[in-house]
Amino acid sequence: MKPALRLSPESDEIDLNKLFLSIWAGRYWIAFCAAIGLACGMFYLANTPPTYQADVLLQLEQGSSGGLALPSGLSDFLPSDSRAATEIEIIGSRLIIGQVVADQNLDWQVNPVYAPFFGNAMARYDLPIPDLAFLKPYARKGDKITLELLEVPPEMVGSPIVVIAGTDGAYTLRFDDGTTVEGKVGLITRATDRGVAVKLSALQAPAGREFTLVHLSERRAIDIIRASVTVTERGRQSSILEVRYQNKNGPIAIRTLNAIATAYVRQNIERSAAVAESSLTFINDQLPEAQINLAAAEKALNDYRQEQQSVDLTFETENVLSQVTRIETELRELQNKEDEIKQRYKTSHPIYQQLLAQRLRLQEDLAKLKGEVETLPETQKEVLNLTRDLELSQQIYTELLTRAQEVRVLKASTVGNVRIIDTAEVATLPVAPRSGLIRILALMLGGLVGMAIGLLRAWLRKAIQGTEALEQIGLPVFATINLAMSAEKGGKVRGPNSILALTDPTDLAIEGLRSLRTSLQFGMLDAKTRSLAITSTAPGAGKSFTSLNLAVVTAQTGQSVCLVDTDMRRGQLRKFFGIHKNEPGLSEYLAGEKTLDEVLRTSVVDGLSFIPTGSYPPNPSELLMRHRMDELIAELSTRFEMTILDCPPVLAVTDPVIVGAKAGGVLAVVRYDQTPLVEVQAMLKTCDSAGVRLTGAILNGFDPRKARAGYSYNYNYNYRYEYKSRAD
Repeated sequence: MKPALRLSPESDEIDLNKLFLSIWAGRYWIAFCAAIGLACGMFYLANTPPTYQADVLLQLEQGSSGGLALPSGLSDFLPSDSRAATEIEIIGSRLIIGQVVADQNLDWQVNPVYAPFFGNAMARYDLPIPDLAFLKPYARKGDKITLELLEVPPEMVGSPIVVIAGTDGAYTLRFDDGTTVEGKVGLITRATDRGVAVKLSALQAPAGREFTLVHLSERRAIDIIRASVTVTERGRQSSILEVRYQNKNGPIAIRTLNAIATAYVRQNIERSAAVAESSLTFINDQLPEAQINLAAAEKALNDYRQEQQSVDLTFETENVLSQVTRIETELRELQNKEDEIKQRYKTSHPIYQQLLAQRLRLQEDLAKLKGEVETLPETQKEVLNLTRDLELSQQIYTELLTRAQEVRVLKASTVGNVRIIDTAEVATLPVAPRSGLIRILALMLGGLVGMAIGLLRAWLRKAIQGTEALEQIGLPVFATINLAMSAEKGGKVRGPNSILALTDPTDLAIEGLRSLRTSLQFGMLDAKTRSLAITSTAPGAGKSFTSLNLAVVTAQTGQSVCLVDTDMRRGQLRKFFGIHKNEPGLSEYLAGEKTLDEVLRTSVVDGLSFIPTGSYPPNPSELLMRHRMDELIAELSTRFEMTILDCPPVLAVTDPVIVGAKAGGVLAVVRYDQTPLVEVQAMLKTCDSAGVRLTGAILNGFDPRKARAGYSYNYNYNYRYEYKSRAD
């Protein structure tokens, strides 16, 4: 069997006025917490060292600085922003950053020892710190140390070495195991048994001050630098790169960023020279073969002419020869370009595909010309072929010589295609922490904490703790319903199997409802109709839980009971009876669209009928004021021995006052330890002004564990009493 669930509907609307009053009541807490928050923000700013940002501008010039340039037609296929993206990745690569780390010794970390909690503030400001012995190791303003040499064995990479300042330039090195070595500023201090060498060029600190030296691994140092470097392109397709680097030391940021820019430009030049060198090597490899081919072609032509006794070419043959020679020269150039392109692109790349298409077209033209050659006389054809071979060999050899000379000049004058526009500079103001924003956030967070404290105090304000408070304001208590323990463990599923009176009839809350049922038999003897309206001051008091389970326990006595959900704004009782939303109900009956028999539903409990709210109308109050509501209550009183009307909260809407004026009695459900007394008084005042008299109250959700000692005595026996099973 599923666990029981007590219905606890949510609030119809947020009471903004009540919320504002609660916040206003805690204004002193808000001001106090805002001041504390601002103080914490100021302390954070004072104890956080500023971070400075240096930036440098680089220009990517168009064209290639080395090698054979691509033809203009092919260069159009290159993505416009591919080069910028490539260069951005190169700048942040280990190739560049690793060179900077090695050149600038950025794998050395030299840090003062900061005092806990407020150490950065001590190092930044001239604070009146007492000269106590335990404070001597911690950094103060003006302390300075300069490291010139640091050598450690591989096993000590990442391990700190403590430097303790002495007098007259002396210092002490302390290792992890506590051993020490004495040293002097300006001299190399060696720990030969450890393989450690340290040289300090400056140490300005009083005796006892401590610093830590750490030799980081190359990968760790590179990762630290890369995490602080950002590279972006200024504007789309501008070929202007902005490199930014952040560090807590402005001069170090400038020096590091300039080193990055210099290393990048240097590798660009080296890369361009490498391309030129590769082209020169290729050409030099081709020259001997071209020279041999030229000599062989020249000898073959001369031998044939001597054999045929000086044969000359006709004009037509010379024209064909010139065209064939031109096409073969172009094919040769394309072959050279293909040798270079295949090193950069795959065959599926658009640039490669265009080159292949151009070569295919030239080959087709060459095949046509060769067909014309075949129609020539045999001697003319042979002379043409030999002359073509000679001219082609001469062109190839001449072009290779010319190209070799060009590449030699290019290699000697390589400057790269990247230049530094602006060297590194640091902004006057630090980029972090953002003092203005932190102050505002600290003030706001402090205010929110104070607001939360004020709302919490309002929520924890004194609520009704027993029946005495209700009886003192003239409201008789018909029953006290204990907290439903099984309902506390239930889920959010609503249905016939979640009605507590059916799932756990021995629960003390159901026993309280049975007591209420008995009290109502005598309390409603003089009522004008056998109808009972149940309401509360605000949502969450348990009025629907009370109405539902009271109807069930009353029907279990053999009486005929009708439960009506009159909350046509947010009524949810239909879910306990398995009725779908917008099925005909009270709103359709009051509007005259349905008859009573059409909206009346039976339930799984014998003798219990139910009328749902139906569709939520836009005017529930006006519908309830119609004469059909009086007719409904009168008709139900003739058909059923008890009619229970579940109404919305009194202080939320006016609907329960309208229903209460038509019902035979009105009961108010008050939640133990939650409903404030002022809300009950406001409910009484609202009902009195409308001419509605509250019959009494029900104290719901009573928990003896929270009750005061004097009050819990009266209910201790009932709380511990439970039914025994039949087996006992």
